[in-house]
Amino acid sequence: MKKIEAIIRKSRFEDVKRALLEADIEWFSYYDVRGEGKMRQARVYRGVMYNTSSIERTLVSLVVRDKNVEPAVHAILSAAQTGEIGDGRIFIIPIEDAIRIRTGERGDIALYNAEQEK
Repeated sequence: MKKIEAIIRKSRFEDVKRALLEADIEWFSYYDVRGEGKMRQARVYRGVMYNTSSIERTLVSLVVRDKNVEPAVHAILSAAQTGEIGDGRIFIIPIEDAIRIRTGERGDIALYNAEQEK
């Protein structure tokens, strides 16, 4: 099992969500996050200086079976990529175990129902 965390542009979230659902990734969490990027600049609007180095993004977090890692990564890449600076990052983290609280099931089966096995 792997945990995939993707930091993406907020404007691309709906496209990423659609792509994940089309790749049969039906369970994920997402959060609005702020971060610092390489770009350090200030902008002036109506005579007031604003620091724009703090960037608003969306963090998408999902845990998948090993066989679903590449389809999930491909879905995120294809939907989030604009080719511009600031498209984001994807991190893949190993997961030691998963436990379904309701039934106590452990491992891959805790992520999905047995009748959904493909």
